Amino acid sequence: MPWDSMRDLMSSALQPQEKRSKRSVAGAMARLSVLAGILVAALLIPATTFVAITGNDVAQRALDLPLALEENPNPQTTKVVDADGKLIAYFYEQNRSDVPLDQINDNMKNAILAIEDVRFYEHGALDLKGTLRALVNNASDGNTQGGSTITQQLVKLIQVQNATTAEERKAATEKSASRKIRELKHAIAYEEKYSKDEILERYLNIAYFGDGAYGVSAAARHYFSVAPKDLNPAQAATLAGLVKNPNQYNPRTYPERALQRRNTVLAVMARYGFVPDDQARDFQATGLSLNLTSFPNGCVDSDASFSCDFVRRYLMADESLGKTVDERRARLEQGGLTIRTSIDLSMQKAANKAVSSTINPKDGVIGALSLVEPGTGYIRAVAQSRPMGSDLKEGQSYINFAVPTKYGDSGGFQGGSTFKFFTTVAALKKGIPVSKSYNSPQTMTMPAGAYTACNEGGVGEWKLKNSTGAGTFNMYRGLRQSVNTYYSQLERDAGLCNVVKTARSMGINVPEVDEVGPFTLGVTYISPTDLAAAYASAASGGEYCEPLPVTAIVDRSGKTVKEYEPSCKRVMSRAVAAQVNDILRGVQEPGGFGYSNGTGLRIPSAAKTGTTNSAQSVWYMGYTPELATASMISGVTKTGRPASLVGKTIKGSPISFSAAGGSSLAGPMWAKAMQVIQDDLDGTSFDSPPQRQPANPAPPQRSSGGNGGGNDDDRGNRGNRGRDRGDDD
Repeated sequence: MPWDSMRDLMSSALQPQEKRSKRSVAGAMARLSVLAGILVAALLIPATTFVAITGNDVAQRALDLPLALEENPNPQTTKVVDADGKLIAYFYEQNRSDVPLDQINDNMKNAILAIEDVRFYEHGALDLKGTLRALVNNASDGNTQGGSTITQQLVKLIQVQNATTAEERKAATEKSASRKIRELKHAIAYEEKYSKDEILERYLNIAYFGDGAYGVSAAARHYFSVAPKDLNPAQAATLAGLVKNPNQYNPRTYPERALQRRNTVLAVMARYGFVPDDQARDFQATGLSLNLTSFPNGCVDSDASFSCDFVRRYLMADESLGKTVDERRARLEQGGLTIRTSIDLSMQKAANKAVSSTINPKDGVIGALSLVEPGTGYIRAVAQSRPMGSDLKEGQSYINFAVPTKYGDSGGFQGGSTFKFFTTVAALKKGIPVSKSYNSPQTMTMPAGAYTACNEGGVGEWKLKNSTGAGTFNMYRGLRQSVNTYYSQLERDAGLCNVVKTARSMGINVPEVDEVGPFTLGVTYISPTDLAAAYASAASGGEYCEPLPVTAIVDRSGKTVKEYEPSCKRVMSRAVAAQVNDILRGVQEPGGFGYSNGTGLRIPSAAKTGTTNSAQSVWYMGYTPELATASMISGVTKTGRPASLVGKTIKGSPISFSAAGGSSLAGPMWAKAMQVIQDDLDGTSFDSPPQRQPANPAPPQRSSGGNGGGNDDDRGNRGNRGRDRGDDD
């Protein structure tokens, strides 16, 4: 082909878009690709190999290539923030946050142009001078030196990013004539579609800068803790030097190499007038001055690790983010979303300190707290004594013991006498007055047929005993002192099925096998979050709200993708709620089990204790009108299953059977958190109850032994119920 014709065909590739004529170049595209491909192939492969490839072979490969380059959005980093917008965690596949070119200062633009493609704004998709320079270098020493323009590099980066298989990644990076032909053809088309500024912006946002930082924004913030608009020439030179080989010049792991590379970039910037010579020399005399900021991926390193884990699992179950789990994960890790949560990091800090100061990670027990806001169900914090991680010898675990089973992999823990709350609500809803009194002896047998399950089947005989006194009690005294024989009779009169339905209405998953007489003593396995949300029903004035850790999802442009509204329903009247709250206030007041163990607050509060029969789990379920907080301590096996507390040690102190009480063990942990958090609460009062505390018919008789000596050791025999799991399993 005559040189004049070759020159005309090459003009599209050699001239920038704004300097080209208005005539269409589409018809010449295939011929141009052939010619350019032959030229580039000559640069990259030995002559002995090149002569074996005919022009027709190269031409056919070029003509078979698709004209359009498929572009997918760059994966973006998702942020998880608390209720006040404070960072909780990042989720990402690639740590990247794209920024427009006007938010990247000239120092960075000039540095990348100087070292990668100084004539970028003067040539088209192919820089003939740069290519010929590379050809000379290759011929002189046998090594390949890149002559690719920024547009060609961008095309390669896009193809690498789009690759989903090993074969596709190999095709996008192999040193071959066909790859160079493919890149050049796409680069020519790309320059027809986008302006030079748009290409430079895309390049700076897709380039990898090492150490897990993708794009200039993530790199600037990671290495120097600044935005890309605030980079000085030395910082910009450091980053620009990385794109050639992000691993070899990593300033964190290879500072000497990075320093030498930075100084090279500064010298080139000075040569082309991007920075004055004296300023470049001054910068070259300085160190790297790194100011590293980490971007930990996921929840493990978060200060709210298990709250974060709850958020993630909650979203992974939300089909509005995608039809499949893989689609939801991709949306979270690539979508650049902002996940707004209900978590309060100040409350989280208090909860973390409460559990860590109470229980060591390697103790054979688990301590957990869950904080739920009444009236919304918003999760304010969850915390546990075992840190997140895989090192079992150090007490780490990925099991989230504080949240519902489907979000945490824990099977839950028996609720103990905290379930007397449900019996009380069911009785009040049925119209049983708080003055209802029963003779409540130390031991008692409830005969077969005394209870009827929801399937209308009869329930067998139940033998039980008290550990908190005997005598005649009304509802106030019976609940505050957690008298088992009082509650076996109240459950009978309220109706077992009514009690079970009451618990289910407040989010407690009660299996049919648990519809037995001892249900009121908490035979059902639950999580601290389940229990906190249930008690929040009374705290709110009678509305149960499903636990909710997420409030909104916002996309990278600031548009709200989804708002999560509280899902609430009325489960008791305000009068019933006020009555229950007034009864349980006594536990937090002088003479109450909790108050006696130091759980008192300066603001109105109420509480219920819970202890299982074999001292597997102990609970302190305390709340105010603004916050319901469940505190639970349980023995656990190495695999995380519940086990007896007796014989375990906490902070080096062994636990006896008598010491394993709700208020004496779980109560102080609750108090450590709530006595700090109370300062951030308004101190709202509970509603006045419709009935005040009646006089007690007879003074209760304290137990002289029974099945434990704890002052709230409200255990009781669970009796027969067919396939009985038993408290001791």
